[in-house]
Amino acid sequence: MILVTGGAGYIGSHTCLALIEAGYNVLIVDNLVNSSMNSIAEIEGITGKPVIFLKGDVRDEAFLRTIFTRFEITGVIHFAGLKSVGESSLNPLSYYDNNVNGTLALLKVMNSSGCKNLVFSSSATVYGCPSKLPIKENHPLSATNPYGQSKLFIEKMLNDLHESDKYWNIVVLRYFNPAGADESGLIGEAPNSAPNNLFPLVSKVAAGQLESLKVFGGDYHTHDGTGVRDYIHVTDLANGHVRALNILSDPARILTINLGTGTGYSVLEIIKEFEKASSHQIPYTIIDRRSGDVATSYADASYAKELMGWSAKLTLAKMCEDQWRWQSNILNGVTPST
Repeated sequence: MILVTGGAGYIGSHTCLALIEAGYNVLIVDNLVNSSMNSIAEIEGITGKPVIFLKGDVRDEAFLRTIFTRFEITGVIHFAGLKSVGESSLNPLSYYDNNVNGTLALLKVMNSSGCKNLVFSSSATVYGCPSKLPIKENHPLSATNPYGQSKLFIEKMLNDLHESDKYWNIVVLRYFNPAGADESGLIGEAPNSAPNNLFPLVSKVAAGQLESLKVFGGDYHTHDGTGVRDYIHVTDLANGHVRALNILSDPARILTINLGTGTGYSVLEIIKEFEKASSHQIPYTIIDRRSGDVATSYADASYAKELMGWSAKLTLAKMCEDQWRWQSNILNGVTPST
C-alpha cells in the first residue's frame, strides 16, 4: 500500500487517481487545511474503487505511528505542506513548521517502521534566480523565498539521511508550475483560502468571479515584460509521480529529477490562451513585482525521459481547456473537489 500525504489536495488527488489507475492500493492522509473531502469521493467515482482516507497532520508522530502499525505501507509519496510563495514571505515560521517539521516527523516514523521508500514533492523554487536556461538538476541551488528554502532544507535532510543509511530509496521530484485539471472536470484546484496560483485566478476572472487579474510585474527582462514559467499539466505531473514510484529499486539510491515541459510561457501568453479556451475576455492590471519571484524559469526535463521514460504530453491549450471545464462545472453547481 502507498501512503500519500496531502493526497486530498490538488496535485495529491490527481496523483492518487493515477496511482489507482496504475493498480496501486492507496492510503490518503490529509489535514484538510487546504483541501476537501469532496476530492476523495470524486476519486472513488472516477476510478470505481474505494479509497482509504485518514484525517491527520504529518507533524503528529503518534498519529503516523498508528498508520504504520495498522497498515502495511511499502512506499510514501509526500505532498503534505504549505505551498504559496507570497504567503511564505509573510509567514515564514508557519512554512518551516509545516514543511520541515512535518517531513522530519514523517521520516522518523518511516525509519522506525522500516519503510524507506519515498517520493518527495519538491519544487523548482529551489533553483532561485537561474543563471542559465533551461534549468538542469545540477543547477546551483539558491531559493529566494521561505517556501523554496523549506523545500531546499528538506532536500538537504534527505541527502544526509541517505548518506547515513544507504537502504533509503528516495526520488526527489522538482516540478515547475502545475496547471489544469483532470479532463473529467471533477477534480481540480480549489483551495480553501484565496487562490495564489495563476490558473485558478485566471479562470475566476473568466468566470466573472473576480473583476480583473493582478499581474505581478511588467518590467521583467522577458519578451513582454511579464514573468515566464514552465507550466505543466497536473495529469502529466501525476503520471510522473507514478513513474518515480516505479523506479524505486534495489539497490537503494537517491535521485533528483525535474518534471516540466521545457517550454516557458509568460503571464500575458497564458491570459491569451485562456481567453481562447473560455471564449471570455480576461481584464488585467499590471502591479508591482511580488517578493521572491524570478523573471524566467523553465526546465530541462531530459533526465526524466532518460531515467523514467517520462515526458510531458499535454499542451498549454489542453491545460486551459481542462481548467475551464473544471471552472465551468463549479459555475454549474458541481461541488469543487480540491
